[in-house]
Amino acid sequence: MVEASLRSGALITARHAMDQGREVFAIPGSIHNPVARGCHYLIRNGAKLVETAADIVEELTGLLASLQAPEEGVQEGIAPEMDAEYAQLLAAMGWDPVDTDTLVGRSGLTMGEVSSMLLMLELQGSVRALSGGRYQKAGKKRSVDT
Repeated sequence: MVEASLRSGALITARHAMDQGREVFAIPGSIHNPVARGCHYLIRNGAKLVETAADIVEELTGLLASLQAPEEGVQEGIAPEMDAEYAQLLAAMGWDPVDTDTLVGRSGLTMGEVSSMLLMLELQGSVRALSGGRYQKAGKKRSVDT
């Protein structure tokens, strides 16, 4: 969670995730900013405090370890234990830079699923974030946008 007021839908979703034992991360904001109060509430109630990407990597080390480099014969960029939805998302990406709205439309996944999966794929090194909220598969083909 980056920003959320105390009565936001995002905060409700984050609380449900915490109730289900899912990892929830929150970035603190200014105590004077009303849309930072939701993040502060989550941190006080068990969300992981995030100051850098390293905080997320540190917390998810066990999960990231399971996303090792692909074995021989496995499609490049997809770990052998990666489920069908990750493969579906990577297939929907192609090699050209693409925004999340386009990925949602191409993949049939929800925005929340796509965002979460893109973060995991980025941490794994299978995709890279570009300017303008776009993503691209990491690998041989590179964008001129770095």
